[in-house]
Amino acid sequence: MAAPGSDIEHGFPHLDTVRASITALYRRLSRDTVDTFGLSVVPGDVAFSDQDDLYLGVQRVAGAMVRHLRLPDARMIVSFREMRHAGNVELAAGPEYFIELNSRFKNHRRDIGAALAHEVTHVYLHRLDLSFPGTRDNEILTDTTAAYLGTGWLLLDAFRQDSLSSQKLGYLTPEEFGYVLAKRALLFDEDPSPWFTSPQAYEAYAKGLELARHDQARPPLAAAGWTGRRRYAKDRRSAQSGDPSPTGGDYAFDSGPPLSVSFPCPTCRQRIRVPVRGRVRARCGLCRTVLECDT
Repeated sequence: MAAPGSDIEHGFPHLDTVRASITALYRRLSRDTVDTFGLSVVPGDVAFSDQDDLYLGVQRVAGAMVRHLRLPDARMIVSFREMRHAGNVELAAGPEYFIELNSRFKNHRRDIGAALAHEVTHVYLHRLDLSFPGTRDNEILTDTTAAYLGTGWLLLDAFRQDSLSSQKLGYLTPEEFGYVLAKRALLFDEDPSPWFTSPQAYEAYAKGLELARHDQARPPLAAAGWTGRRRYAKDRRSAQSGDPSPTGGDYAFDSGPPLSVSFPCPTCRQRIRVPVRGRVRARCGLCRTVLECDT
């Protein structure tokens, strides 16, 4: 949690780990399970006004997160204390999990849902036995999972910044949250932007959406633009003549025979290999996305 007035990191510095997190999620869950999260948690289920009883409200919002993530036998015991971070969860065998939230949320209730989205996702991943080595990468996995499965839009909406103060929850940059939410939006045709109460969140989502759409228009995908297609054709000629495969793009050629090209699936980032023979249709073996390619 960024302190008021602190500098907030922007851009896509953790993009490789974010993409690896999406791939790991598909490998652990399968496409069928991911598809069950087609509807995000709705704002009404996590709304928290100053008139609500603090502890009853916290339990209500935590329950909404538990139900959304299909943790029916998990009970969240939430308390508040002074701490540096937004929250902390004690991961054990369950069924009770103890979550501590920063005491500042007692007076900033609108962001309690965002903090709980992150902490309850820790429980979800713990039960899945899915983790990355190292605290930093594991926290990025948690934020990515929350955003991709439908609760993490709250974490982006908690990002606010003006000339006097700033706040951001989670380990991803605002633009990285926007990227993951955009990947989800393109998959499920769900636009989260009407739910944002923060103008800065909307701007970060727009930047993430631009990058997510770019993922779907990179060669050898048929939707690639003219510049990308021209570069791809040049690299393909080099590969056909036996020169080393280029390293500047996502794709890589394999001399074979026959000549083939590999590239990341725009949905799950699993690498796909197809023959170089013009127009081909490929299906990702991990997320089952069907892709039109021009190789």
